[in-house]
This record gives sequence, C-alpha cells and structure tokens, in this order.
Amino acid sequence: QVQLVESGGGLVQAGGSLRLSCAASGRTFSNYVMGWFRQAPGKEREFVAAIRWNDGIIAYADSVKGRFTISRDNAKKTVYLQMNSLKPDDTAVYYCALDRSIIVRRNNYEYDYWGQGTQVTVSS
Repeated sequence: QVQLVESGGGLVQAGGSLRLSCAASGRTFSNYVMGWFRQAPGKEREFVAAIRWNDGIIAYADSVKGRFTISRDNAKKTVYLQMNSLKPDDTAVYYCALDRSIIVRRNNYEYDYWGQGTQVTVSS
C-alpha cells in the first residue's frame, strides 16, 4: 500500500501564497504520476496539477496555470504545490493522489491512492 500525507494548508488573504506538501511512503513503483486535486463545498473534486515522477512532465488546470507550480523531491518522495496569487475561488480541501499509470491524467477516478486532504481557505 501507499500512504500519502498532505500538509501546508491554512488561512491566507487573497493575493497571498501557500505551499502544500505531500509525502509518500510505503510501496514504491518504477514510475508514476502524482497529482493535486481540490474539492470545494458542494462541488465535484477537480484536477489542479500533476507531475510524472521520472521525467517531470507536468500538467495544470487552466484555472491555476501561471499561479500554481507543482514540483517534486525524489529523495524525499515528496510532491509540492506552490500556490501564489491566491483567490477566494481557490478555497477548497486539497488532496494529493498517486496514479500508477505513466500517463498524466486529469480524472480523479483514475488515481489509485489518496491523501486525507488539507484545507486551504482564501479570504477576500
């Protein structure tokens, strides 16, 4: 099994920044994709960003492109989400997830393992 633990959420004013972390432990794979998703109250879980572990191929949702940056630390088995220029619409629970496929995908149902989530609240 794989365990994913997120951290770094909190309350921030609009225009501010936060950095989320997701540490992976347990079973390892030769290559995989780590993704970030978010879910606001009353809304479906949506794709935010993803990175393929071996070569760093990245994808972003249009809504965060230019403001959020996904990165990884291979040695720490940790993926990060740097969030800048935050908006109230970014308020959600943010989840990291692991997809055993090597294709960078955006559908939450295609991811195999999930963290518990971390709350991000952006005040106006």
